[in-house]
Amino acid sequence: MSTHFELSCERVTPELAVVSVGGEVDIFTAPDVRRAALTEIDAGVKLIVLDLTGTTFLDSTGLGMIIGLSKRVRPLGGDVLIVNVDQGIARTFEITGLNEIFRICATRAEALDAATS
Repeated sequence: MSTHFELSCERVTPELAVVSVGGEVDIFTAPDVRRAALTEIDAGVKLIVLDLTGTTFLDSTGLGMIIGLSKRVRPLGGDVLIVNVDQGIARTFEITGLNEIFRICATRAEALDAATS
């Protein structure tokens, strides 16, 4: 089981929410992230900024969860933007080719700017 995990959500606008994750996103914690994001989507959010700034590990379950969120919001005209600074996580996105599918930003401010422009 994961040794460290933090999760918070912030509604920025009626259609934009930031889901911030700290620690490990794995088979044990990815369902919690998914539930938090889906709660926002069910409340009308179309744009999710998934802030992984505090994330130290992301496994295939976490990647699958991100893809699932994208499949949920894109038909609504929305998107999932990723904030990441960890080189290991960046490499995971590159190896899987997901860096070509998702907009990956270096800062939360950059992701919010991209989401609102």
